[in-house]
Amino acid sequence: MKNYILEVCVDSLESALAAEKGGANRLELCSGLVIGGLTPSPSLFLSIKNQCKIKIHVLIRPRFGDFCYSDGEFANILEDVKLFQSLGADGVVIGCLLPDGELDVKRLQILKEASGSMSVTLHRAFDMCKNPIKAINQCKEIGINTILTSGQRENCLEGAKNLSLYVKEASSQVDILAGGGISASVIQKIQPITGLTSFHMSGKITEESKMIYKNPSVFMGLPGISEYEIWKTDSTKIAAAKEVIENL
Repeated sequence: MKNYILEVCVDSLESALAAEKGGANRLELCSGLVIGGLTPSPSLFLSIKNQCKIKIHVLIRPRFGDFCYSDGEFANILEDVKLFQSLGADGVVIGCLLPDGELDVKRLQILKEASGSMSVTLHRAFDMCKNPIKAINQCKEIGINTILTSGQRENCLEGAKNLSLYVKEASSQVDILAGGGISASVIQKIQPITGLTSFHMSGKITEESKMIYKNPSVFMGLPGISEYEIWKTDSTKIAAAKEVIENL
């Protein structure tokens, strides 16, 4: 396969450099990858932009949890879209739902307009929506470029049948970006079934903290998530995925 997207989700400069080294041709930049990703800091974006040559799409997500946002949260999302456009991002990754599970089309249209010339991806809020086929056609009308999805299942292997349907429905108007458990072996299994040409992965490994003293009695975040393990992108996992894609 010659024309493809291999997007790697990263939340640090080190991971961004590893993704580029492995052969990724696009980054999705976030913070807090361990909780599904949140909006990154402008300083992190700029440090990566200054050191990486590949495109950077920025996740705009103000908090952990659902995608049904208050007026104040939406105002923050809108300002962040404008901010990262001014800083030179190639794209933004957004999503808003209504309480009934439909896409919040009105707000998505506002964000699309604010994005200017940037590419716009609907993130996995799509996987939580009630009617995915309707949502794909709404994305076409709004002018959204990409939909990130696992096929509304826990991972892309389980969602392969749905992904195939989404690729057909999207036609050439919206790019279906498969994300959720993506690896070299998964790409090899699902691509012939689905016809996908775009893949999203983290390629993460867990690295032990450099801390010698460790207090076992205190959790700074969610219970059960260790503060003494760091998630990082492994360039060899990205390179393996790239090799599989190019040989398909």
